[in-house]
Amino acid sequence: MEETYYSNPDEAFAGLVSVYDPIGWQTVDTYFNFGAVNAASDDHVAGGGGPNDMETWQRWSNYTITETQGPQQDYWDRNFAGVSRANIFITKVEAGIPGLSESLAARYIAEAKCLRGYYYFDLVRLFRNIPFYTEPLTTDNMREQTQVDPTVVYAQIEQDLKDAIAVLPPTVPAATEGGRMTKGAAQALLGKVYLYQEKWNDAATQLADVNGTPGGTSQYGYKLLDNFADIFRPDNKFHSEAILEIVCSQGGARTWDHWGQFYGNVATTMFGPRGYSGPLYYSGWSFCPITQDLYDLMHSDPRFEATIADIKSLEEKGEAEYEKGYMNTGYFIQKFAPLVEFAATSGVRELNYPQDYIEMRLADTYLMEAEALIESGQGGSAGTRAYQLLNAVRNRVGLGPIAATLDNIFLERRKELATEGHRWYDLVRSGRAPAVLGDRGFVAGKHEILPIPYNELLNTQIVQNEAYK
Repeated sequence: MEETYYSNPDEAFAGLVSVYDPIGWQTVDTYFNFGAVNAASDDHVAGGGGPNDMETWQRWSNYTITETQGPQQDYWDRNFAGVSRANIFITKVEAGIPGLSESLAARYIAEAKCLRGYYYFDLVRLFRNIPFYTEPLTTDNMREQTQVDPTVVYAQIEQDLKDAIAVLPPTVPAATEGGRMTKGAAQALLGKVYLYQEKWNDAATQLADVNGTPGGTSQYGYKLLDNFADIFRPDNKFHSEAILEIVCSQGGARTWDHWGQFYGNVATTMFGPRGYSGPLYYSGWSFCPITQDLYDLMHSDPRFEATIADIKSLEEKGEAEYEKGYMNTGYFIQKFAPLVEFAATSGVRELNYPQDYIEMRLADTYLMEAEALIESGQGGSAGTRAYQLLNAVRNRVGLGPIAATLDNIFLERRKELATEGHRWYDLVRSGRAPAVLGDRGFVAGKHEILPIPYNELLNTQIVQNEAYK
């Protein structure tokens, strides 16, 4: 029972783990934060076994979402579960837990505030108009919550992250604490939060603290890896480029009986080629095949082989066969591919791939800072910091320098971060989505956000977003 729990340090730590838990949920729709949202971008289609396979993904991909049909319930549940757990945890620890030192209590609260900021950020950018609370809800008031202006939510996110930055450790030992929030992760997230609000100078300041000298090692030990492909290898976890890493493992030997409690990266199987027979890969379920447009963009790029699994070419050369899934292109996600090399030997293989999901990494924060600098009027010509940041990302893969313009930065983001769950958000926040996604059904003024889930409207004070009424 919550009323009698939190009576000792062990229970406090278990409570903190529960606040982290939703960040790694792999439910029907989210698959961390890059499953369904990939299908909504111009880099992917939903795919799978047919037009009704993962219908929620299909509807986001072709923009036929309604308040009852779409991926919104899982995003809502994941993030509000995190918010609610954080609120309870912070309240309990602030009230005092016997035997828990002041320093450890302060760190735990900082982690919970950082996580609450993370969860609220996902909610406000996906739904915009959300209920907001920082205290535990009761059965008496939970249905009385009303939506607030997004600026209220953003203000609390900023404050939570600032509070966390003041207390969190700069780094953590990867072997024992890898995946926990750090000062660097909180600063990177705060910079991103400022960027989404177009607070350009604030974003640039926070991200500069994270990034340090372009191409060098930052104060937190962050550094671009020399080999781009090494970023995504399961045997290279918690490397110098990872800022916010969601941990997966084979340790649980999970089976279908553990639905909702997976330790492995199930998205790996979701994205793999269906009915595959050949080298390198095991079969998957053929979701989020890569569009011809992204393939053509990446084909001459040095990052191509680490980004796109060109199963079509393998078949044409007689080296592999695969089943052509729905909306098949022959091109699949390589960064999270079901590689034979890393397949589990116990439990159900499809559920136990060990690839972590790196939600924020240094190349991402380099490019966000460059964008903020350009938007704040600081220029992007040779020698400027924006130019150095952009071209440090390009130089890592052997590409020559280019001017730091917004178009070049967003194009570099598309190529560098392809298939990692960023593209749809970038299109929406930059205002490019209607032009790029219009032929998929995207309607300006509507599809920049998701509808409030229908079940959340029943017997509550919550109202539907206007465009979905």
